[in-house]
Amino acid sequence: MALPRTPPHGAEASRLSSVATSVRLLKAFSEEQVEIGISDLAKRLGVAKSTVHRLAVTLVADGMLEQNPDSGKYRLGMALFRLGSLVRRRMTVSSEARPLLRELREKVNETVHLAVLDGSEIMYVFNLESTQAIRMRSDVGVRKPTHCTAEGQAILAFQAAEVIDRVVRDGLSRRTPQTVTDPQILKKVLDGVRARGCAIEDEESELGMRCIAAPLRNDLGEVVAAIGLAGPVSRLSKKALATFIPHVIETAAAISARLGHRARIAG
Repeated sequence: MALPRTPPHGAEASRLSSVATSVRLLKAFSEEQVEIGISDLAKRLGVAKSTVHRLAVTLVADGMLEQNPDSGKYRLGMALFRLGSLVRRRMTVSSEARPLLRELREKVNETVHLAVLDGSEIMYVFNLESTQAIRMRSDVGVRKPTHCTAEGQAILAFQAAEVIDRVVRDGLSRRTPQTVTDPQILKKVLDGVRARGCAIEDEESELGMRCIAAPLRNDLGEVVAAIGLAGPVSRLSKKALATFIPHVIETAAAISARLGHRARIAG
């Protein structure tokens, strides 16, 4: 029987209350009313003006709000626009990738999926399972560690050094006996990903499963996601992997082209 959850109290309760009020404050803005003053916000939220002013100052400092110097009223800030752009970009990647991922799944009949970087983890945003009885699952919304998944390695290999360092600092947890937990070895693995143009995961995340993943690039050449092909070791032998790798890389290149990426021509 689960024990009753202890309600927050003291400083923790105060912080939670401030967060909830901040969210309500941001949601008060609309297309009909893009600028709102402190008094109006306090009335809508049912809190003191001093509380609203304190939260507004904090949100302005973080770029979530801006203050009109002429009227003194507040409006939503550019930081929210940037966050919204990230969500829109994620949706665009998914919509552009879907038809080509369907073609890949039909060609190889193994599970294919699309993942994006989310902090020190990856999150699956699209998934098509194999029709075979034994197959890998990767439900949409599921998060997994970056360092031990093929999709994570395919993305991480092309990120800035500080992103890789953050993943290392957050801990290289061991999921199977094959998981790489040494930072120096992980960096060598990422070197290999850059050299091959794809990542190969051999039971590092789940025992009995192998995966190939290749990065997706946007119009600026930035790696924004990765596609993966996964299946049981009984079917994804080294020979099968060698056969599937070109398909994964070609599909990733085709999706990247749809995102506006133009590959450099060697010369």
